[in-house]
Amino acid sequence: MDLTVAATPAYFATMGAERLYLKKRAEREGPSAADYEKRDTIASLSMGVGSLLAPLVVPRLLKPFTPGRGRFGKALVGVAVGAVAVTTIADLLAWREEREERAERADDAPDEPGPGGDAPMPTSREQRRRRGRLARTVANTGGVAAVVAGGLAITTTLASRTTAERMWKRRVVRDLGAGPLALASAVLAWDFVYYWNHRFMHESRYMWAIHVVHHSSERYNLSTALRQPVADAVGTFLPYSMLCLVGFRPELVASARGINLLYQYWIHTDTIRRIGPFEATLNTPSHHRVHHGSNPQYLDRNHGSILIVWDKLFGTFEPEREPVVYGLTKNIDTFDPGRIATHEHADMLRDVAGSTTWRERLSYVVRGPGWAYDRHQARAGGGFSAR
Repeated sequence: MDLTVAATPAYFATMGAERLYLKKRAEREGPSAADYEKRDTIASLSMGVGSLLAPLVVPRLLKPFTPGRGRFGKALVGVAVGAVAVTTIADLLAWREEREERAERADDAPDEPGPGGDAPMPTSREQRRRRGRLARTVANTGGVAAVVAGGLAITTTLASRTTAERMWKRRVVRDLGAGPLALASAVLAWDFVYYWNHRFMHESRYMWAIHVVHHSSERYNLSTALRQPVADAVGTFLPYSMLCLVGFRPELVASARGINLLYQYWIHTDTIRRIGPFEATLNTPSHHRVHHGSNPQYLDRNHGSILIVWDKLFGTFEPEREPVVYGLTKNIDTFDPGRIATHEHADMLRDVAGSTTWRERLSYVVRGPGWAYDRHQARAGGGFSAR
């Protein structure tokens, strides 16, 4: 049984106890961002249910489109390649028309009148402008199609090639068994891989579009822990199944996952301030509050699951000093689960559609979310230079 599902009664019991405590605290000290808010809590619980259903539904929907596995796999690759070709040609045509239009504008060539001095015929400049707009529309549409089709081809292929069973059959280390030492080692190894996956989700926008769901609440309590992503199937993660290559049994890896995720539940609270000497090695409520902060110094910090030592080793640790401001740097102001789950994907594809080069399109997808936001601000102020 999935440990995270088996713990469902405990989730509700502890959330109920926390809510009562926070209510009494608010009566003494005033309201805080830790307090439960009905619409926010419902949104978090809805996303939690969605995160349980998505792995049962989405892979089945995508299976027919998996290259080398599904009957539409070749078609998906064909769409991606075709969209890249069409977009590239349309880019070239749009650039040519725009360049020639600029040259004509510089020459300030007068429009030619129509026959008999009547209303002017469509000039070459007008025709060029129309062709340029059409080419740019084709490029914008094709760019989105290429990113979506190509992304699905890559993610479905990766998932199909890295199943736990497949990795276990190809293991390069003998079976480590199922004893306590093997389980502890699996938990530690899973924790290490999680750190890098979690960090990657903060440093690449298409991965952030999946993970942003978890950071979208401006509240911070145990219900926030259940506000989980539903689009993991369209991400590229370091596969946890690779632990099977070094002798960890698939069921042991699944247990390690459950233990890690259960641990992460309790650290989503404001009711526990510090836990003494354990702060040095473990991920704690204090450390994880920092991770959920939108304060500039707290952004993209403390990615660990059980251990905080990974952050200290790899330079992403930040202690909790000033009060945490929860949520996003630009909050979405909605409790609609559909909007919560899709807003960053929609914004990302909108940026891709508005791009004019492949470098810019791919930057909006693979570079960090901060790059996209800086680009928006620079465009609004007219002072952006590519970096």
